[in-house]
Amino acid sequence: QVQLVESGGGLVQAGDSLRLSCTASGLMFGSVDAAWFRRAPGKEREFVGSINRSGTATDYAPSVKGRFIISRDNAKKTVYLQMISLKLEDTAVYYCAAGQKPAVRDYYFWGQGTQVTVSS
Repeated sequence: QVQLVESGGGLVQAGDSLRLSCTASGLMFGSVDAAWFRRAPGKEREFVGSINRSGTATDYAPSVKGRFIISRDNAKKTVYLQMISLKLEDTAVYYCAAGQKPAVRDYYFWGQGTQVTVSS
């Protein structure tokens, strides 16, 4: 059974930094791409960023590019999302995902999410 478990969310102030972690079990983590998504209150889920299986290539949504960094440690089966200069609009539930489906920005496996709240 595949599980993705996020951690590291919390309440921070605007301008602060936060690092999220997502640890996988039940799959060959080093063989799959991974990504982070988020869902803000009342909004659709949106793509935040992705990382390829080796960690050598990343992609980011324009809204977070330059502020968020995705990395991974395949030995620890963990993908990270380092967030700096957080803004109020970054408030959302953040989900990690693994195993990209062919030709679409969708993934086979999802975590349960971790809440990030940015206050002024």
